[in-house]
Amino acid sequence: MIKPYGTWSSPLSAQVVATQGLRLGSVAVDGDDIYWVEGRASEAGRNVLVRRRADGRISDVTPPDFNVRTRVHEYGGGAYVVANGEIFFSNFSDQRIYRSVVSLDAGSQDPADTASAANAVTPAGKWFYADAILDARRRRLICVREDHSQPDREAVTTLVSIPLERKGGSSKRRRGGPVNPPEHAGDVIASGYDFYSTPRLSPDGSMLAWLSWRHPQMPWDGTELWVARVTDAGKLQDARRVAGGETESIYQPGWSPDGSLYFVSDRDGWWTLFRAEGSDWSGVARAIKGAPADAEFGRPQWVFGSATWVFVDPSRMVVSYTRAGRWCLATVDVARGAMLDIAPGLEPHDWLAATTTHAVLVGGWAAKPAAVVRIDLEQQSVETLRSSSTLALDDADVSAPESIEFVNERGERTHAFYYAPRNANATAPDGNRPPLIAISHGGPTTAANATLDLKVQYWTTRGFAVVDVNYGGSTGFGRPYRQRLNRQWGVVDVEDVVRAARYLVSKGLADPRRLIARGGSAGGYTTLAALTFHPQAFTAGASYYGISDIEVLAHDTHKFESRYLDTLIGPYPEARDIYRARSPIHFVDRLSCPLILFQGLEDKVVPPNQSEMMADAVRAKGLAVAYLAFEGEQHGFRKAETVVRSLEAELDFYGAVFGFKPADAIEPIQIDNLTRG
Repeated sequence: MIKPYGTWSSPLSAQVVATQGLRLGSVAVDGDDIYWVEGRASEAGRNVLVRRRADGRISDVTPPDFNVRTRVHEYGGGAYVVANGEIFFSNFSDQRIYRSVVSLDAGSQDPADTASAANAVTPAGKWFYADAILDARRRRLICVREDHSQPDREAVTTLVSIPLERKGGSSKRRRGGPVNPPEHAGDVIASGYDFYSTPRLSPDGSMLAWLSWRHPQMPWDGTELWVARVTDAGKLQDARRVAGGETESIYQPGWSPDGSLYFVSDRDGWWTLFRAEGSDWSGVARAIKGAPADAEFGRPQWVFGSATWVFVDPSRMVVSYTRAGRWCLATVDVARGAMLDIAPGLEPHDWLAATTTHAVLVGGWAAKPAAVVRIDLEQQSVETLRSSSTLALDDADVSAPESIEFVNERGERTHAFYYAPRNANATAPDGNRPPLIAISHGGPTTAANATLDLKVQYWTTRGFAVVDVNYGGSTGFGRPYRQRLNRQWGVVDVEDVVRAARYLVSKGLADPRRLIARGGSAGGYTTLAALTFHPQAFTAGASYYGISDIEVLAHDTHKFESRYLDTLIGPYPEARDIYRARSPIHFVDRLSCPLILFQGLEDKVVPPNQSEMMADAVRAKGLAVAYLAFEGEQHGFRKAETVVRSLEAELDFYGAVFGFKPADAIEPIQIDNLTRG
């Protein structure tokens, strides 16, 4: 069927996109059992801990009234730990740690025996916990604690020890632990830094490694790796910094089965895997000798618990790495340091675990939904344990990402993924060019990836082109590429997104009259800045919980990002003039195109006033504007009904401002300063 771009009838409704998109993550292995977390939009965004037994049976572990999610750093991650059937997890509503146990009887058929009731391990209070490990030798948890108990000060982050036995021990035990563990807020074992992460015990429990850093560093700027001896009483002694600093980012310290210390460092310009050498771990050696020079084995630590390496046995490990924006998986012969790629086409996401025979991870493909998969390391066969979607898409409807590069205004090469309009049952008239959606990813220190995203396919199947831009400052392309954004946020990222759109127009792949800037969070800021400071570049915009006044953000955000702007913009208030000069809210007079804004009303990262101020200013100028706010949503939408309404509202908005009628039956939204035809 020949129809104009944007009006194609799509096999992907907003409802399908919302309900077919399980968020899968945080994989773990416990004996023969495999665990992961599922974020379910159909359950108001609740995170559920799921277990797969050795016989293939899959069941929920956490009760229906629990949400496995921590608020440490607000972005969370590292919300549970499991060992020998004993599970400890953070519950979102009260941020307490709870304990539950599962049956390890492989022959049990009783669904009620899947997990015991959840009992609180920490007391009610203003403490958040994340990134826990179980110290089985001393019957305690070691984890990161964020203390919000004093409202007149910044939250205090420390490493704490949480006892799991009452003093004198407990004679009443069930499946490896006390029936009712004591409620304890935790004893501080490491303090003095603004942030901590990744506490990891050596195999014999005698040593503890961890990361720490101070304001204004973010973990991808500079972190310190510390190691200390752990006494029988659980105290830390002889603590020493063995790597890292203000200009070196250390990621994922951990231990090999033989007690060697490994970590990822960008000291040479790329996140590379190292092994600590010497009795004091002060020496280092590259763990992988044959790795490509332009590969990165680290990730930005926005969330806890991510991993790019894991030992399978004392002589072999599995690693993930990114090169030119694409993630790969490989095995490594530890003795030789030699690397062998496996499972081509599968791109690992943030989590990685292993048994002695298999790698377990969440991964995605360009044309298949993300899934929890298990890879046989000898046969290199890939088994899907749980897919994020049961939707069977026709290959002819899937737009595959094309890696593109272009030269920006500073003569630097910039990377992006381009998605062409694609629909098995529709084509456009000759000479018709598609509207283009230029996406700015969040962070801004993250990256666009090339795995299937139904939200992207929602647009391409309707006849939109999409470009997902890895602007300067994105991760995965080396430290210098990441540092392009230092003091240049609102300049480099904006220029790169503008240049991406112009590049595709020059190639005949986009309609210059229908160019859309779109982004969420930091990407929402880049979107608003592009529309404001380059008013002729785009003809419409969509901001999801975007930042309109970065000066206000310097005063009103959470601890983790409270000094992030020192690096991205400059220290405040010394650089106040720059903050104002790069805040779109002060230059709405330059804006010349319609804008739609979306906002969660419980957002602690980008408060609602950011979107409200922009909507009011655009409305006052007389430009077409729509503002949709959602109760019960935080930073990033999780509820199915929110996702549905947002996608449909955005499509309705584009149809209204560009003068075309979408094929979908959509409830129209209120657009101020626009009379529909």
